[in-house]
Amino acid sequence: MTNPEVRIGVFVCDCGSNIAGTVDTEALRAYAEELPGVVAAIRNKYTCADPGQQEIQTAIREHNLNRVVVASCSPTTYEVIFRNCIAGAGLNPYLLEMANIREHCSWVTTGNGKAATEKAKRIVKVAAARARWLIPQEEEQISVTDAALVIGGGVAGIQAALDLADSGHQVYLVEQNPSIGGIMAQLDKVYPDIECSI
Repeated sequence: MTNPEVRIGVFVCDCGSNIAGTVDTEALRAYAEELPGVVAAIRNKYTCADPGQQEIQTAIREHNLNRVVVASCSPTTYEVIFRNCIAGAGLNPYLLEMANIREHCSWVTTGNGKAATEKAKRIVKVAAARARWLIPQEEEQISVTDAALVIGGGVAGIQAALDLADSGHQVYLVEQNPSIGGIMAQLDKVYPDIECSI
């Protein structure tokens, strides 16, 4: 069930010949235009470049978009760029869905443009369907206490507590036994120097 208020913009990137060399990006754009909830489908040569981002921001304002699908490259590299882009147009940055049609489609389906285009259509269809269910998110700021809790008063726990304290942190060392030292405190002498363990 689609929310009738959803207005999705799909932005198809040629990525020069990285995508458009295999995928028929114009056919993909026309296909995306007919998907449920999509009110604008725009093709661009390099969507991640400044002119492409400006085109996204303009379309958000002109078409009153409240969801954005970018069909381009890997979200690992470009999602932050597009989130900042749509935030610049006043849209919550979490109302973005990426459709990776470069690494997941054009680069792995070379030599068969028809198959690559059909696969790209399915990827975009899924991304647009997911976009319908996106909700605005807010990043919460949480204050952090500058203190550390070290559990265990053995040699490792004592050393960790000392290192943290030397770094300027308040440290709380918790040990279940009445004395610290762990197993080392139970030994009389230790190898190799046969010295007292404590």
